[in-house]
Amino acid sequence: MKILVTGGAGFIGSHLCDLLLAKGHEVLCVDNLATGNKKNIVHIENDNFSFIRHNVTKPLYLEEKIDWIFHLASPASPIDYLELPIPTLKVGALGTHNMLGLAKEKNARFLLASTSEVYGDPLVNPQSEEYWGNVNPIGPRGVYDEAKRFAEAITMAYHRYHGVETRIVRIFNTYGPRMRLNDGRVVPNFIGQALNGEDLTVYGDGSQTRSFCYVSDEIEGIYRLMMSDYSDPMNIGNPEEHTVLEFAHFILKLTGKSSKIIFRELPEDDPKQRRPDITKARKILNWEPKVSLEEGIRNTIRYFEGVLDTQM
Repeated sequence: MKILVTGGAGFIGSHLCDLLLAKGHEVLCVDNLATGNKKNIVHIENDNFSFIRHNVTKPLYLEEKIDWIFHLASPASPIDYLELPIPTLKVGALGTHNMLGLAKEKNARFLLASTSEVYGDPLVNPQSEEYWGNVNPIGPRGVYDEAKRFAEAITMAYHRYHGVETRIVRIFNTYGPRMRLNDGRVVPNFIGQALNGEDLTVYGDGSQTRSFCYVSDEIEGIYRLMMSDYSDPMNIGNPEEHTVLEFAHFILKLTGKSSKIIFRELPEDDPKQRRPDITKARKILNWEPKVSLEEGIRNTIRYFEGVLDTQM
């Protein structure tokens, strides 16, 4: 099949391109490189792969047939969407609208990469797809949360009104090689600080929880969802829950470093719990994460060690 991946030069997008090519598909990667990086796809020398630098908030005109569209384009880390609030809102609204229009024109199946952030700072734990969330629409994180909530709404509208085949994946914390050291999320923050001999920064008292899904597991779940006939939102993530403080000690153990842990004020609207209910993914997709946290973190540490070596 001919498959379009927006945000394909990003962390998750580039791994998805790898998976699709490995399965024999032809991949058209579209990215404006606002937060993506061509280094993530430079290893792909394949006649079935092509790259277009384009901002999907503007219409994309393609003559060829497109079978599937994976819409992953968006800043995704707090550092990025706090620095790019308007582009984040625009890609969630205009970008999703444009890609849904393309899917309608090409009669293509469309998958929206949504996020666990649609649940905001949740009042239930774990978070199931039926939970409507606890989001501050005018807080600093609202630009990302509400962009994704709107993207889900317009995706369902195109599905119901225009009959477009749509899928919605709610991605929970994902980690692995090709994350940026300055990504701002907990995994690269802690690993980068430890490898550089710096103190590990924990926000709040560290009692807030996160769950961590290795990228190969995440993209396998995303692919299975696209292959399915399920059109409602679905959580894809790891239900194993850890406090941030526990995780900091875990990183120090695996890196063998003796950095101190220091505490800083918790950012506004930072979620205190993040754990997916993956009952639907297990039942409908026969999917659940396979890579243990230790194996995944060791792989990620090796990747960041290589990144730091090239910067020396």
